[in-house]
Amino acid sequence: MHTRTVILASTSRYRRELLERLRLPFDVHAPGVDETALPGEAPRELARRLALAKAQAVAARFPGAVVIGSDQVADLDGQALGKPGNHERAVEQLRRMRGQTLIFHTALAVVCLDAGFCQQDIAPVRVVFRDLGDAAIEHYLRTEQPYDCAGSAKSEGMGIGLLEAIESDDPTALVGLPLIRTCRMLRAAGVDLL
Repeated sequence: MHTRTVILASTSRYRRELLERLRLPFDVHAPGVDETALPGEAPRELARRLALAKAQAVAARFPGAVVIGSDQVADLDGQALGKPGNHERAVEQLRRMRGQTLIFHTALAVVCLDAGFCQQDIAPVRVVFRDLGDAAIEHYLRTEQPYDCAGSAKSEGMGIGLLEAIESDDPTALVGLPLIRTCRMLRAAGVDLL
């Protein structure tokens, strides 16, 4: 049994819900990290940098805890698509994504400062979008309101209907937290669920 506190460095309700599946007691703290991309930063590197920055920001406040940070960036031909934030940007994103193949880079970092522990990984998810008409996009957005999801794609809900295919070796990565990798890193940090 583990003795260290586990903290999720996130404000995402989706990541919280995913981590709850593990039936592991954990706290949640907002990392307060600026998520703006650096000039010329590739989507994969943006996700990696932000996941680590989130974990490190919270670990600085709780150095004895095992802190989980994660970030997801949708990659459309090398261009980062983040959370749309509103309806108009979501429509724009989905119009650009229809009929396209994107990579959703879901980055993960687990940090425990007192133990000198830091691991990172990325779970790429290849997603093929259907060629949807404007009416279907509007219906989806008005019903699901996925304005807090990278690329407006809420695959765990009605958004699954946007897709032709999903390819991943970590099935929860598209939702926002790759649980297989999370369990592996937690074990390496001394926190074993089983």
